[in-house]
Amino acid sequence: MRCDIFTPYIYMKILKNIFLGIKNILFPDECVICYENLTDLNEIRTGMCLRCLLSIKYEKENRCYICGKPLISENEICLQCRTNENRIYERIWMIFPYTGKYRNLLAGYKFKKNLMIINIFLLIIKEVIENEVVLKDAVIVPVPPRPGKIKNTGWDQIEYLVRQIEKQSNIKVNRCLKRIKSKTQKQLNRNERKKNLEGRILINGKAPETALVIDDVITTGSTMEVCALALKKAGTKKVYGLCLFYD
Repeated sequence: MRCDIFTPYIYMKILKNIFLGIKNILFPDECVICYENLTDLNEIRTGMCLRCLLSIKYEKENRCYICGKPLISENEICLQCRTNENRIYERIWMIFPYTGKYRNLLAGYKFKKNLMIINIFLLIIKEVIENEVVLKDAVIVPVPPRPGKIKNTGWDQIEYLVRQIEKQSNIKVNRCLKRIKSKTQKQLNRNERKKNLEGRILINGKAPETALVIDDVITTGSTMEVCALALKKAGTKKVYGLCLFYD
C-alpha cells in the first residue's frame, strides 16, 4: 500500500529532474562560477562565461607523485606518502581544489545538473590517461553510488561521466564494484569513514588487471582505499585513482 502511495511522487521527482537536466543543457541562464548572465551562444553551450572558462586550469606542476596533492616544501613525494606504509593504491591524480570557483564548478555539475560542464572533465581525464604510461592498459572503474541515490536524486554524476567517456573514446570501463547500504560519509572523520565502508564495497563481476578508479571528490581518501582493497582482493594487480576535486 505504501508503495502505491509514493509511486506518483517518485515519478514526478524523476520527471522534474529530467526537465531540469534538459533545461540546463539547452538554456543555462547564468555562469555556474560567477553567476553572470550568459548571452553568447558559446557561453551557453558550456554553462560558463568566457572569462571563467579560460580561468579553469589543471595545475600539474609541484604535485605529489603518489597522492596528487600540491607539494609545499617537499620534493616529488609528500611527507605523508613517504611515511604511509599501508597504502593500497599505487597513485592518484587529483585535478581541482574543492575551493572557490572550483567549488562552484562542481556544484553546477553535481547539483544543478549543468551537463555541459562535463566536457572540461572529459578533456582532462583523456589527457591524464594518454600521457601516463602506467595507465596504458588501465580500465576505468567508477566508484559505485550509495544504494537508493539514483532513486532519490534522479541520477549519479559519476555514472554519467563514465558513460560519456565510453561514448567519446576507446577507453574501457568495468562497473565491477557495488556498494551496499551504509551511513552517509559527510559527517564522519577519516577513521569513521573507512570503518563505515569496510565490507560495504564489494566486487560484482570480474576485476580488471589494472584499474583506474574514478570519483568526483576526495576528502580523506577512505573511499578510494576501500575500493582499492576490494579490487586487490579480487585479483587486480595495480590500482590507480583519479578524482576531479580534492578537499
